Amino acid sequence: MNINHIHNSECSSGLKELPGNSIHCCVTSPPYYGLRDYGTDAQIGLESTPEEYIQKLVRVFREVFRVLTEDGTLWVNISDSYAGSMKGAAGYPNNAMNYKQGTNRGTLGKATLVRQCTGCKPKDMIGIPWMFAFALRADGWYWRDTIIWSKPSCMPESVRDRTTKSHEYILLFSKSKKYYFDCDAIAEEAVSYDTIIRERNTTKMNNTPGRTKMKGLIRNDYKTRNKRSVWSVPTQPLREAHFATFPEKLIVDCIKAGCPEDGIVLDPFMGSGTTAIVARKLNRNYVGYELNPSYISIAKKRIEKELGIFK
Repeated sequence: MNINHIHNSECSSGLKELPGNSIHCCVTSPPYYGLRDYGTDAQIGLESTPEEYIQKLVRVFREVFRVLTEDGTLWVNISDSYAGSMKGAAGYPNNAMNYKQGTNRGTLGKATLVRQCTGCKPKDMIGIPWMFAFALRADGWYWRDTIIWSKPSCMPESVRDRTTKSHEYILLFSKSKKYYFDCDAIAEEAVSYDTIIRERNTTKMNNTPGRTKMKGLIRNDYKTRNKRSVWSVPTQPLREAHFATFPEKLIVDCIKAGCPEDGIVLDPFMGSGTTAIVARKLNRNYVGYELNPSYISIAKKRIEKELGIFK
């Protein structure tokens, strides 16, 4: 197995070349449904229906399931989409190419055509993350957690009939009931607080480990606490690319918790190489797949700049 390398390959076929039970952790963000045309054949995201999109992702992650070790985990950054009416600009997708954001096919292009959804009305939220999670669970995965990625500086929206979306999701799955998860590696600093307790609880609370009595008050003396499920992480612009990338900080804890040092992190949708960079900074190895050779070129330059290597 060629580690610390990004393969220019469609991930479903590329993953078949990896031996089973060889990868410790997978951290990835598949192309979002109906959002971008990445300009390559065999890309995922521009299917005619969400159901077809989910089916393709299930096939990809079925291979990920095979190559993961028995205690392996899968962390997927994914967002939702809305069903469109096909009115207005959505009916003229080629116009998008005439504007600044459309000059890179990785931004708009034909994506606005893809808005058919079984059972959805125009303006309905489709529920892509939940469709995805239910499908993977039915395919054998354990759905273990839903993490909210809160974006302090989100993209503004002109909507007047709902809130501005300022979050995405990271869904955590495991291959087995028991799996590798280093809780201590991602523990947060505890917030000390004083709680007034009633006299009848004094004796009971006095014997609680990690707490001390102070004249009717109980003080939390723990230095750390379990990582919470809402992560506030600013977006991180990437000068070299016009398409969206998740920030390095977002996946640091995914890799710390999900992969032991010197282990291997897989990203079947490597894009600009963020997973590779974070993995190497944390003393882990990586294996990546990316269809678009121009994105691999961007990843190579980033890795050389950040790490001084490209393997």
